[in-house]
Formats: sequence, structure tokens, C-alpha cells
Amino acid sequence: MPIEYYRIETDGIHGGLLQRPVATPPTECGTNAYTCTIEVANFDETAAKILSLGGIVAMDKFAIPNRCWQGYFLDLDNNVFGICEMDEKAI
Repeated sequence: MPIEYYRIETDGIHGGLLQRPVATPPTECGTNAYTCTIEVANFDETAAKILSLGGIVAMDKFAIPNRCWQGYFLDLDNNVFGICEMDEKAI
């Protein structure tokens, strides 16, 4: 059976997307694959929007010192994804 695969190309970012071929692992197992992280302009505003649309926090906001604010969420299908706000003053 062929796999439905989507190639994604943007300015400077390339990737692919396909449907998960097996059941989603239980939430308490954490991630078992590459976790997509998206750079955002404002972590707190983006996190609030995610939560308002039904997402849940998988890992609270934390600092990657002198680099960014990072956090992870679960979408409505229990897929893990991250967001980060670049901030050289993050501690």
C-alpha cells in the first residue's frame, strides 16, 4: 500500500509530512520521534492561543539560557510540538 507523503518546501525550510502509520503512543510516554518546534514572536500569547483551541501543555515553558524560551504542547490528536521565542536574555 503506498504511503501518502507531502513534501513541504518554503524559503529556507524543507521537510515532509505523512500520516502516523501506527497508533499514537500514550501521552505519558513522551515523544518517540522528531518533535517539530516552531519559532514564535511571543511565547505567552502563542501558548494562550494553543490552550484556547484545546491543546494542552506537555512541558512547561523553560529557558534555554541566552538563547530562547521553549515549551511543548499536545495537539488534539496527542501529537507533541514545541514553540520557542528567541531571547538572548532568557535564563
